[in-house]
Amino acid sequence: MSHTPHELLEEFPEFAAVISEKRLSDGHFAKLSDEYHTLNRAIHRAETNVEPTSDDHLVEMRRNRMKLKDEIYAMLRETA
Repeated sequence: MSHTPHELLEEFPEFAAVISEKRLSDGHFAKLSDEYHTLNRAIHRAETNVEPTSDDHLVEMRRNRMKLKDEIYAMLRETA
């Protein structure tokens, strides 16, 4: 398994300009992207055993990250 962080700009490089603009102009988008970033970092720390967690908790965090990512992607597609 890869322990590479899933940063939004790496996940959606085609939306880099839109992400930057929406973070400044859309408070809800900024909140979601901040939540994604915080959760993504927690997952990366758990996967690399910097802050170990249970398998169940890791799975739940990954599910939550996927939900946030899907919501963010939908917002990006609406804008583009």
